[in-house]
Amino acid sequence: MYGDARHGTLDGGSRARVRAIPGIGRPPWLLPLALIALGVIFDLLTPASLLVGSLAAAPMAAAALWTGRGTVLTGALSTVSAFSLVVWANVLTVVEGVVRVVAVFTVSLLAVAVHHALHHSELRLASVRRVAEAVQLAVLPVPPSRIGDLTLAVRYEAAQVNALIGGDMYGVQQTPHGVRMLVGDVRGKGLDAVAAVTVVFGAFREAAETEPDLGAVADRLEHALVREMEQRGGAGRVEGFVTAVLAEVPAGAPGTLRIVNRGHPPPLLLSADGSSVRVLEPDSYALPLGLGELAGGGGHADPVPFPPGALLLLYTDGLTEARNTEGAFYDPVARLRGRRFAEPGLLLDALVADIDAYTAGGTDDDMAMLAVMRDPVPPAAARSPSVSGTHPSA
Repeated sequence: MYGDARHGTLDGGSRARVRAIPGIGRPPWLLPLALIALGVIFDLLTPASLLVGSLAAAPMAAAALWTGRGTVLTGALSTVSAFSLVVWANVLTVVEGVVRVVAVFTVSLLAVAVHHALHHSELRLASVRRVAEAVQLAVLPVPPSRIGDLTLAVRYEAAQVNALIGGDMYGVQQTPHGVRMLVGDVRGKGLDAVAAVTVVFGAFREAAETEPDLGAVADRLEHALVREMEQRGGAGRVEGFVTAVLAEVPAGAPGTLRIVNRGHPPPLLLSADGSSVRVLEPDSYALPLGLGELAGGGGHADPVPFPPGALLLLYTDGLTEARNTEGAFYDPVARLRGRRFAEPGLLLDALVADIDAYTAGGTDDDMAMLAVMRDPVPPAAARSPSVSGTHPSA
């Protein structure tokens, strides 16, 4: 869910940080020392009248790659090296020698100032990220990893580096009516999308507890979203719709799944042995939340079996709209068929890695995923018949 913000330390510790350069990657950690060595060797092997700039470049490289202490030491070493080369050559005038040494010393001072600015910029970014993470957890709390005989895992992969929140959402609620789940995607980005997420998720948490029918839960989400848009004067009414899919494992019937789909990519059901991936299409399609009054009803699906060991995957369109370098969309059904996963977290880890490889790291949409597994039947229980002569319930 949370991208890698830095490499190394931000507190001025002894370890250097190495930033990645777009299109190139991370430069060598010893680049500043290599520049000093290159400058010294070049000056020793060439006439003193020739000037190489790597001695001055070394402190700037250290400012970008190393800590403050490393930048200061690199600047001092570059200045001492420049002075030693001037003395050793003994062919430059005093003015020429002083100019060369002062130039390297001045660049070293600038490098220290540059490092100071970069350091404080990173500290501010880290502070913003901590606040954003707190907002993320408040808006979309991480569900428990286990509810009854269900194991759960979630992932939120932001398309933009350092972005933590957006218009994708997930939620899980244990209710008197069963375990209810939600995955949705707000049309649009930015703060308006986050506001819509807050409205829909808040309505889900309340309605899931009180409404006995899953379709009624979806209707409550619809009403909450429409009410919010009306309070805003109807601005952006079409822009504010939300695609969503709700799933339920009913209380007392753990071997059953119920699905309500409001214009969202259909969930997938992976068999326990990995031999099949079933697309849980609705019996009739419905418009997204916020547009339901244009064509009410629909989105329901007949109950489907949820056998032991099966995996339910709910996701946003960031998964199915990911493209490779040739423009072909990612097909999760084809990519998952024939694969077995011991737990939901492994499924999501595999999907994230597979999409990253498929798109060469070029995804341009956020992606939220929720995976739920029903506990497999223990091997001993599967072999031993019950008292009535049947196997444990599926």
